[in-house]
Amino acid sequence: MRRFEDRVAVVTGASRGIGRAIVERLVAEGARVVVTARKPEALAELAERLGEDRVLTVAGKADDPAHRAATLEATLERFGRVDHLVNNAGVNPVYGPALEIEPEAIRKILEVNVVAALEWTRDAVAAGLGEGGSVVSTASVSGLAASPGIAFYGVSKAALVNLTQQLAVELAPRVRVNAVAPAIVRTRLARALYEGREDEVVGRYPLGRLGEPDDVAGPVAFLLSDDAAWITGQTLTIDGGSSVRPIG
Repeated sequence: MRRFEDRVAVVTGASRGIGRAIVERLVAEGARVVVTARKPEALAELAERLGEDRVLTVAGKADDPAHRAATLEATLERFGRVDHLVNNAGVNPVYGPALEIEPEAIRKILEVNVVAALEWTRDAVAAGLGEGGSVVSTASVSGLAASPGIAFYGVSKAALVNLTQQLAVELAPRVRVNAVAPAIVRTRLARALYEGREDEVVGRYPLGRLGEPDDVAGPVAFLLSDDAAWITGQTLTIDGGSSVRPIG
């Protein structure tokens, strides 16, 4: 499929894991992609492998206003337009109950996982993301229910789910806004949630395995594409069936 021929996408937090898989999928379907992340070395490797004519990289922090401005300026300078935005950047610097998380960590989680997603969307619209455009944000199943051990990460993702609904209304009908909510996917960010007890964790999933980054990249590409032209304000759960697992 070439659903993104002549389309330009910006993907944040995309040097590895789910973000990287999303970039690979979009490029494979014809998109030109602007990729952001903190580490320039990983970005350079990705651009070299996928083709510097198709991939532009801009290193920086997702919650840095100057980085956002520089990224969107570079996008317009190189490709002349922006059609799609993927808010994939996210952090979880602490584990434990919500009542034990330090205020500094709380602010950091909210700044990257929620506020930055809003600001990237606002800035992308200002840069020309408009008629027929789409936004997809990476939420989490931890934002759909209590999430012991990653409590405030879950709070931030719940906020992102609600933000998706708010923006879908505000930007309609010109821009569609959706989200995905993965369960545990085999990435560096999620490693602490399954390492050393993978069999136990897998037992929660009727499909019998952890998620892989490509399991999220496909649904994200669908929601960005015209195949989802009558879908907005939705959060697609990607969880190997765990949310419908029989009780008992």
